[in-house]
Amino acid sequence: MKALVLEDKNMWRDMKVTETEKPGPGPGEVLVQVKATGLNPVDYKTATNGNSNWTYPHILGLDVAGIIEETGEGVSRFQKGDRVFYHGNLTKKGGFAEYAVTTAHSVAKMPEELSFEEAAALPCAGMTAYQALFRKMNLQTGETILIHGGAGGVGGFAIQLAAIYGATVITTCSPENKEYVKRLGADHVIFYKTEDVHSRLMEITENVGVDAVLDTVSRTNATESLKSIAFNGRIAFIAGNPDYSEVTPFSQALSFHEIALGAAHFSNNKKAQIDLAKMNEELAQLVAEGKISSMITEKVTLEDVPNALIKLSERHVRGKMVAIIGE
Repeated sequence: MKALVLEDKNMWRDMKVTETEKPGPGPGEVLVQVKATGLNPVDYKTATNGNSNWTYPHILGLDVAGIIEETGEGVSRFQKGDRVFYHGNLTKKGGFAEYAVTTAHSVAKMPEELSFEEAAALPCAGMTAYQALFRKMNLQTGETILIHGGAGGVGGFAIQLAAIYGATVITTCSPENKEYVKRLGADHVIFYKTEDVHSRLMEITENVGVDAVLDTVSRTNATESLKSIAFNGRIAFIAGNPDYSEVTPFSQALSFHEIALGAAHFSNNKKAQIDLAKMNEELAQLVAEGKISSMITEKVTLEDVPNALIKLSERHVRGKMVAIIGE
């Protein structure tokens, strides 16, 4: 089969498409004929330093959509020809290839209304936002949430989900992305490079602060956000935990939520792995019903993935990029 191979750590910019051995499913696994694969920051971030579980050449690509080609022993939920998508285990070979293998219990079925490209754009960013808002922070209708980096993948999904759920959405972005995040559902936009984020938040919330924060930027940014959270509020973070010492004990009564979506795969918690499929199916249904968008802004070929990842690493990509693998 054709695959985009990583020859060694930190060589992701030089990946080339080559012929490699087609995998087969083991017990409890499925072999998927890949039609589309989503691009995510985790691809170049993990490739830079490698992973102790990898053998080279390795294949990146966590978010896969395609058709069941073969099922392993003990798999009864799927059969050959089923349209599926999933978020893969980053310790295993991924989906920048014509075929990929994953555990059957973490795979989601695709609604007929969904394209493979739309499905491949959902898992990593969409489920991260979904898990942060609803599994961890328990966002409620009528609450106010600050979403950092609203033009990105996680931020964009979070804006849409919070908006359809009836929350007041405040987001940070660059001026050129203002209309884009407003279309996604943001009520208030703060230009983080030129405005004082905390001052604007206090103005918008009448000095109360926000009920929830989703930080997608950095540990420093998460820490800076703590002073803007209302009493009994909470923060979820994906790019580093805040400095908890910045909060005086028994003052704001905050709760803190680490989001590590993919870690479910190498935990011993099968329930959490099954929930990956459940969240994906719930997100897919929202797209099928036209309630949220997959936010695809660029489609690339398998050969173009390295250049697309370079663009992604420069942190100036709106929405989602997807690689078209199969016809």
